[in-house]
Amino acid sequence: MVKSQGAESAAAAFDLPRKPAQALSVKRAQVEFHRFAALGEPERAMAMYREENRLRAELLERHLAFCGPLTPFLEIGANVGHSSYLLANRFGADGFALDISADALRQGVLLQDAWGLSRDMIRVAGDAANLPFADGSLNFVFAFQTLSQFADLDCLFAEVTRVLAPGGVFFFAEEPLKRMLSLRLFRAPYYGAMKPWERKLWDWGLLGFLVKDVIGAQQEEGFGIRQNHGNALPDWDRLIRRHFASHEYEVTIPERGWLETAVRRLGRRWDRYQSDWVPARLLGGTLAAFCKKGGTPGPATAGASLITALRCPDCHGMLQGAVGTVLRCTGCGFEAAEEGRVYTLLPRADRAALYPEASGDKVDFADPRHEAALGEGWHELEGVQGNRYRWMTERATVRLTPRTSGRQRLRIRGFVHEDYLRLGERPKISVAVNGTRAGRWGIDRPGLTVLEAELPPADRYQVEIAASPPWRPGGEDRTITWNVSCVQLIADEPARFE
Repeated sequence: MVKSQGAESAAAAFDLPRKPAQALSVKRAQVEFHRFAALGEPERAMAMYREENRLRAELLERHLAFCGPLTPFLEIGANVGHSSYLLANRFGADGFALDISADALRQGVLLQDAWGLSRDMIRVAGDAANLPFADGSLNFVFAFQTLSQFADLDCLFAEVTRVLAPGGVFFFAEEPLKRMLSLRLFRAPYYGAMKPWERKLWDWGLLGFLVKDVIGAQQEEGFGIRQNHGNALPDWDRLIRRHFASHEYEVTIPERGWLETAVRRLGRRWDRYQSDWVPARLLGGTLAAFCKKGGTPGPATAGASLITALRCPDCHGMLQGAVGTVLRCTGCGFEAAEEGRVYTLLPRADRAALYPEASGDKVDFADPRHEAALGEGWHELEGVQGNRYRWMTERATVRLTPRTSGRQRLRIRGFVHEDYLRLGERPKISVAVNGTRAGRWGIDRPGLTVLEAELPPADRYQVEIAASPPWRPGGEDRTITWNVSCVQLIADEPARFE
């Protein structure tokens, strides 16, 4: 554990350049990914959420004295809100779960019944870089595995300090630290999709010395969520000191195998305080930080309605209403109804772009409207929650209409079953668009597979996907190849982070 007290004031004293913290395409990708991953495999996901909450609760309890009051709280990037449930039920706090994906938040309602929880929170679909909360309205803001999805962390930290009351705390954890000791040769997937030799290197603690960035990050990248893994521990420290008056840290260092263990021990010897600061620079890992805003806390406001903390995402005026009703802005007339126990408090332009009435540039099998764009070659719809898919025959087609003019990027998201790779012939997938080949791929890994191809401008796109060899799972009569969950056009793809 590393604890220290800084002396620098919050970011209000700095004239920082403001730039978009996220491109619109990344926001679209987050909406899609969180819906897909939230409860797409319910039993596995709930077990993972329980374990995450156990570890996060232990971490929070070690720093409760530093944190002060936890009500009202806000979780940024809440996904299904499982850690907001933790704050509400284990710690007795009241507050908000915010995620840009309204669908993920709605799926999280199932956790309350499954876990038998009595206390709930207010769910808000919103943008972390434009928080729909009044200045100084929150005592505790927290986020897990979220900050690295933003290009401009200064902008995000300034927004968090704006909504925190004086003396309030921002707690974030599970954020990656850039690793110095790595050759950065290639990107590695999660363990389940690794090749046998990669798993061996993982088990021996050697894989981290070879890979380019956080292991498994390519899954989110495949959805279009561009990630910022360039901050080493000193970079995080400088950022925190710019915006907050004091802080407490905990660093988790990887110790997979004998070599990482040896490097960590050697690094602690080199560190002047015998701490994990040097090992974190050498081996990376993750950072947990409790960051306190300067100023003197005001009087407690027990009994005040949580709704009074919200503000209009368009004009920043006050919102009037009560839980379960329509919230209305007293200034510009913005309205947000509670739909599926979620308020969508995004600016009108973002709300229209991220939740369109109809979208011809995307065939997402989790959306009931997708069938109108399907051609031939598809089997029946399968899957649960946001993870819906269709198995292909040897050839299948879809129709897409671009949202904007100009060149497009075609993205196809599917899943390759491990049995498909055991047929004795390497699976191959080819794509033709408007009669012209757009790409051909050989598949050598099971699991989530994302294919992308650049397309010339056109008014409409007829997409033909061909896959071989065909196979029949044991006991089935149908012939299948791989399964597909989304086919879409991307017009505003941002550059990757380095």
